Formats: sequence, structure tokens, C-alpha cells
Amino acid sequence: MTNEYASEVEDLSVSACWALLRAGSIGRLAVWVEDHPEIFPLNYAVDHGSLVFRSAEGTKLAAALSDVPVALEIDGYDASSAQAWSVVVKGNAEQIQGLQDLMDTVDLPLFPWQAGPKGRFIRILPTVVTGRRFPVADPSVWRTPLSEAKRSSTD
Repeated sequence: MTNEYASEVEDLSVSACWALLRAGSIGRLAVWVEDHPEIFPLNYAVDHGSLVFRSAEGTKLAAALSDVPVALEIDGYDASSAQAWSVVVKGNAEQIQGLQDLMDTVDLPLFPWQAGPKGRFIRILPTVVTGRRFPVADPSVWRTPLSEAKRSSTD
């Protein structure tokens, strides 16, 4: 990436990242499973400087609760400014187990897309929160003479 394009990327402050996380509810959880990464879409809620999600037993839960750190990413696009943004949270996940902690999480707005028993509450304790915002390039930037010729021949 040249400096010209790099200057268009805005690194978001941690507080701006948390504002975007609070405004969202859907992310992708990246975990390590055996010898490869896996990514799972999930619903989350912000709770006192951490992220909480519900899960059933399975690969996602087992990998999240292993000793390997996890990452969660959310992103979006603002059509009015033609800018995209991305926030990444890295940290460790732990199961919420204490009675009072569980009672506090029951009222969080956690609405998984997939039905079924999702009685396990998991908290991601962030060690790193980063984000960036950048203008989305006009599609014409990526057109080549060959792609234009193909496009013209189909019209």
C-alpha cells in the first residue's frame, strides 16, 4: 500500500471501537481448532468492557474455552459517507459460572440466530481492541481494459 492510500485509513480510538461494538450485535468469532482457524458468526452483547455470547456445546465452545486466545471482528459500511469500518477484539474467553454473574447476563440482549439450547454464557476479556475506518474505492478503480471489453460485449 502506498502512502497515498495509507493516509486515507483512520485508526479508531479504543473508545470509538467500543461505541461501534455497543451499536452492533453480530460479529465473527475466530478460534483455533486442532491445527487450523475456524470462524463462527454469532450474536454478542457488550457488558462492562467485555463481550458476551451464548453457545451450545460443540466445536465453537470447546475452542473458545481452550487456552488459545480468540478474536472477534465486526464491520460495517456507512453509505452516506462511503466509508467502511472494522473493529477487532482479541483476548481470552471464559465461561460465566458464578450465580450472580449468570443472573447479570440473562438480561443481556443475546438473541442467537440458530434455535436450540444455548445455555452456556461466554465472556471475551479483551487484551487488544483495534479498529479502522477507510473510504470505499469506487468500483471503476478496479476496472481494466479487458474487463471493460467483456462488459461491453455483454451489453
